[in-house]
Amino acid sequence: MPTGGSEPVRTAGLPLLSLAAAVLLGATGASAEPRHGLSAFDALKYPADFPHFSYVDPAAPKGGEISTIGTAAVTTFDSLNYWILKGDPAQGLPLLFDTLMVRAEDEPDAVYGLLAESAEVSADGRAVTFRLRPEARFHDGTPVRADDVVFSFEALKEKGHPDFRLSLRDVAAAETVDALTVTYRFEGDNLRDLPITVATLPVLSRAYYETQPFEETTLEPPVGSGPYRVGDFKAGSFIVYERDPNYWGRNLPVNLGRHNFDRIRYLYFRDRVAGMEAFKAGAYTLREEFTSKTWATEYDFPAAEAGLVKREVLPDARPSGTQGWFLNTRRPHLADWRVRKALDYAFDFEWTNATLFYGAYSRTDSFFENSDMQAEGPASAEERALLEPFLAHLPPGILDAPYVPPLSDGSGRDRGNLREADRLLREAGYTVQDGRRTMPDGRPFRLEFLMFEPSFERVNAPFLQNLERLGIEAAMRIVDPAQYQRRLKSFDFDIVTSRFVLRPTPGAEMRNFWTSAAAATEGSRNYAGIASPVVDALTERMIAAGSRAELATAARALDRVLRAGHYWIAHWYSASHRIAYWDMFGRPEAKPAYGRGILDLWWVDPEKKAALDAARGR
Repeated sequence: MPTGGSEPVRTAGLPLLSLAAAVLLGATGASAEPRHGLSAFDALKYPADFPHFSYVDPAAPKGGEISTIGTAAVTTFDSLNYWILKGDPAQGLPLLFDTLMVRAEDEPDAVYGLLAESAEVSADGRAVTFRLRPEARFHDGTPVRADDVVFSFEALKEKGHPDFRLSLRDVAAAETVDALTVTYRFEGDNLRDLPITVATLPVLSRAYYETQPFEETTLEPPVGSGPYRVGDFKAGSFIVYERDPNYWGRNLPVNLGRHNFDRIRYLYFRDRVAGMEAFKAGAYTLREEFTSKTWATEYDFPAAEAGLVKREVLPDARPSGTQGWFLNTRRPHLADWRVRKALDYAFDFEWTNATLFYGAYSRTDSFFENSDMQAEGPASAEERALLEPFLAHLPPGILDAPYVPPLSDGSGRDRGNLREADRLLREAGYTVQDGRRTMPDGRPFRLEFLMFEPSFERVNAPFLQNLERLGIEAAMRIVDPAQYQRRLKSFDFDIVTSRFVLRPTPGAEMRNFWTSAAAATEGSRNYAGIASPVVDALTERMIAAGSRAELATAARALDRVLRAGHYWIAHWYSASHRIAYWDMFGRPEAKPAYGRGILDLWWVDPEKKAALDAARGR
């Protein structure tokens, strides 16, 4: 990942300007021109006449099927409406919908024209105008026009999932200029990412939603304009996406070598154990492994030993983000930072990693783990300048080394750490009476870990034992996936396990994870209920950063504040993807740095598929 400022501006080639440079030039009176792509900071890698992305195989054959369970945390679906809070949407639905521009997965944030052939950012950065390709079509044959773009923006901002509403806060309006031209107008001061934000919104059919309420769940396949359509499906069980052989954009440079499978099938299982047994039996062909014990001990089944199933570890250059037990500070018994810090001292990562994970992980310290945005050591002069105005509202020592979770002796019940946890709890007024921890109001201190499947019990159970040693009544509550999603969206929990990963160039989407507005918005990802004016201000500073150096500085300052708040008990990370697959696929020589690339870039190799079928007696 680049760590410096914007690449040098090529004054003879304005179409390759970064957005930050274009806005800077705008301030001096220069104007931008229509360009084939956009980037927040960097000059674009690909010129206007590029034939295809460098990480694809443009000659990749089409055909066959890949099947997967997708994200392990998703075990059911009851809706084909991906864009709203209500319901549990099927995985893969974005395959149906094109966007104005599409990301290049070998650049941190660059996007190139898909539905739009060009974009023009205004001189002052307060508007962007897209020119649509006249040949763009929805699946029903109707043309994609500016009215559809405007409708999509208005529906997502007014009625869409909080992810959209928070990200689009500073997008004031979308307006049709003519049938093929649409202009977005922005407000506020944080303009850097807004052109890319709107360029990557799904474009929906206005005509389709004249008969289908946008804000309601549905199992009617929606009308899109993308490379796939909904095929067969059974709610909560499976869904198949079928490649559209007449897809309007199949020969565009941004699409050559992509979308090679005729069918992409997602299957759903009640838990990870059932999903693994189904993979062994050949019920699906690709699995990303999220459980280290399974990866270390359960790939010795006959097909794997015979070489019919392959295993690989793919590097991932994206920030690893953060995973952990998020502590709901909306609950009074978790509102005190000393209580939350005490819970951190009760978790023995070293024992967990050695005993349960076979040493597969490193401890997560940061909200920006595995990136140059992670705070380390004493605050730099630039970080100090951002933090000093807020020192009266921050804990002492914020400018020193950032908080890191405590090391343990690896015994599973480190007495020193448990003594420190007890000290913190007593300091907060959580004393022990008759062996039970009581809160300042005299009630027992109870905690509930909300779960939707039993596979995490083996990780939670040792942690709960340490909490019990502190006199805390802790329990696991397993609910069905639909109830879990309802409780998650309404923040009806004490503690929940979650992970989020940020883009290499984080932008307005950060508001959904830790700002005060998100804390009060049902369905946001701010599970901890973080509501801090300092966090809000530093988040906006990140969004407004004019260079990568400024972005990294603001992120490090924000990281210090978030870590000092003890909003989560950090888990672990691995900067890679562990995948297993039945040996029937071909792929490009190089994996893109910022994407897994499998569903998008791989293909069925006819010779490998025939050999696999023969070996399996098919």
